[in-house]
Amino acid sequence: MGCAARVRLESAALPAAELVRLAGSVRAALEDADGRLTRFASASELCRLNADPRASVPVSPLVERLARAAVWAGEASGGLVDATLTGEIEVAGYAASRTGLGPASLDAALAGAPVRRPARPRDEPGISRVSVPGDGRVERPAGVRLDSGGLGKGLAADLAAELVPPGVRYAISVGGDLAAGGGAWQVAVMGARSGEEAHRLRVSGGVATSGIHARLWRRDDGTFAHHLLDPSTGEPAWTGLLAATAAAPSALEAEVLAKTALLSGREVARRLLRRHGGVLQHEDGGVEVIAPAPVVRLPRPASRAAA
Repeated sequence: MGCAARVRLESAALPAAELVRLAGSVRAALEDADGRLTRFASASELCRLNADPRASVPVSPLVERLARAAVWAGEASGGLVDATLTGEIEVAGYAASRTGLGPASLDAALAGAPVRRPARPRDEPGISRVSVPGDGRVERPAGVRLDSGGLGKGLAADLAAELVPPGVRYAISVGGDLAAGGGAWQVAVMGARSGEEAHRLRVSGGVATSGIHARLWRRDDGTFAHHLLDPSTGEPAWTGLLAATAAAPSALEAEVLAKTALLSGREVARRLLRRHGGVLQHEDGGVEVIAPAPVVRLPRPASRAAA
């Protein structure tokens, strides 16, 4: 899927050889997801689905789960996270993997970017035309193509985490979408401008960062583009935020929350990240830490016996 994966496993109960075997299973699951869900290889199952002229297409459980995640993400984000913007991202200049390619100048891109404003959903989001009936098929009109994007990375991390047995601490990162469990982890958030650690989050669950700085390129016409699109225009979104990092119960949920926050702009982003906590990075280099909302525990009602 055009990214690297890292896995860390720790256990005081299992021998090293068992952890190595488990790491092999995790790697196999990630490689399977990469081979099936990438849009950068015409032979992948996702690309075959996208090219299929039928309105109803049989798919594997993995692709069915991706499609279900895409539908959920569209609904949860109010249409901002629309996995059907495949044609638009290709036109923007991201038709092939950018692995190994350095980003364009962030300062130059910001200087030439249009007026900042929150992204908006389409009047009829493309993802609303996709349905997953639950019988091993994906239904959509021919020509509606799915882009796994960050959804595929978050899903792959969560799927790999499901293989980890109790008693093992794990941190599984797929392109920066992290599934962590077996105890709390300290997760470093890297500065979009500095490349240095900007903050640490204490999490058990999922963490993801959505940002414009890592995949940033200059188009043939001299304008700059990145991979986070405003669905209403099909063009890169410039909202005043460089990056948004979100914590959530799973990597997939964190991915959708982070992307929704960045596309929504700073005011809405603060509210979105408030539930589980996160970090906003602004164009001027400012780093804003959003603390999670405190857990309010109501007093237990007096029992009848006590009454």
